[in-house]
Amino acid sequence: MTRSSSGTQPSRRSPHILFIFTDDQRFDTISALGNPEIATPNLDRLARRGTVFTHAHIMGSMTPAVCIPSRAMMLTGRALCSLEQDGRRIPREHTALPEWLRQNGYVTSHIGKWHQDRESHARCFSTGDKIFGFNSRGGWYEVCNGHWHVPVHDFDPSGRYSERDGYHAPPIEPFEAPFETTKTNGRHSVEVFTDAAIDFLRTYPTSEAGARGEPFFLYLAHVAPHDPRQYPERLRERYHADAVSLPENFAVRHPFDNGALLVRDELLEAHPRRPAAVRQHLADYYALIALIDEHVGRLLAALEETGQADNTLIVFSGDNGLAVGQHGLMGKQNLYEHSVRVPLVMAGPGVPEEQTSSTFCYLHDLFPTLCELAGLTIPPTVEGRSLVPALRDPSAAIRDTLHFAYRDVQRGVRVGDDKLIEYTVNGVRNTQLFDLASDPRETRNLAADPGCEETLDALRNRLGEWRTEMNDVGVWGQAFWHSM
Repeated sequence: MTRSSSGTQPSRRSPHILFIFTDDQRFDTISALGNPEIATPNLDRLARRGTVFTHAHIMGSMTPAVCIPSRAMMLTGRALCSLEQDGRRIPREHTALPEWLRQNGYVTSHIGKWHQDRESHARCFSTGDKIFGFNSRGGWYEVCNGHWHVPVHDFDPSGRYSERDGYHAPPIEPFEAPFETTKTNGRHSVEVFTDAAIDFLRTYPTSEAGARGEPFFLYLAHVAPHDPRQYPERLRERYHADAVSLPENFAVRHPFDNGALLVRDELLEAHPRRPAAVRQHLADYYALIALIDEHVGRLLAALEETGQADNTLIVFSGDNGLAVGQHGLMGKQNLYEHSVRVPLVMAGPGVPEEQTSSTFCYLHDLFPTLCELAGLTIPPTVEGRSLVPALRDPSAAIRDTLHFAYRDVQRGVRVGDDKLIEYTVNGVRNTQLFDLASDPRETRNLAADPGCEETLDALRNRLGEWRTEMNDVGVWGQAFWHSM
């Protein structure tokens, strides 16, 4: 793996890259990975065509809007504590993946969600369409009324997006208005973004860049399956709450204050959690993921129709997981597996078919991985590690330790199957120790078990290394370690 400080043209023909990124999709929501309650035939087909990384993770977040740093880490290849403004801004000195590809001969296009600043977007992309973001009023709920009313911008190469100009969406209703769960007409966000991506794929071969044989990087960033969990009426018939199982680790409430029990996500369902209501949340969640899968099928078909399938590297992943009733939680502002693990499927040139790797990795490892597969050097600002060794040998170890953080209240570490989460909230400390080999749902806390003292001490030592190695000395880090 070679790193360079300046752009270099690849020495061989580089593949096109289609990067499909979902919002709040948990790692176990693909039927091929053993979830019998959701049907994802197109993602299953993609998994058979390539390699599935079953232990892909995010590092955490220093803000309740976990998707902001998660997407910034993926885009920059940098770790959580190395981001600028919690990932809201990508400074010029932090080279972004599409920016680097653009400097190295790629046509870079963005469709869908952007959670970073305008200036970095202009550096990253040479084209785009149906762009959601760039509004100072806030995030998802503040600027639209769910998936049927997503305001989007036309692409502006200057990056000077206004608050309202260029928005193409029905009038925004008051936030207080109740959301429709299903709808029989109109255009859903998944359809709007996928249509734009298909238009790009169909016109690219005849475009000037396509005629010259230039590769493209198409970044399709969905806002689904983020709530509100809205979907077409026809999917209601396939996903019934009474046919969905409660998670094995369902709880009516979390056992203690984790410092994030009153964030927006946790207020989507009443306290204590109601089993029937959680089943309905899960049914709606699965239906929305099934809708994404349908449109992934349309994308795969468009690649075949345009003759670009054989030379297109496809990445499918999500920006973070989601609890949806597990551990008495609804959101992603925690360090349990259901929230820090994400789906990751790669297929196409250089990726072995029908392969699964359980190697530990982060989303920010994708930047160097894609560079290596494209025959490009890796900019020196990238901190991730290439997954190409694990593509060649699925048993190859990319990392032996994973570190996690959430604001100033939670820190975690995993070594092998041993996982430690430390909490400090309002002067109260709680410790959780899990053996994920025998307890993958993290239901049995072994922290007080006398037989686990050595493991607990070892993990605490490894967690302490985070403070130095990952430079966890910012505002949130100082507050956490001071309280410990």
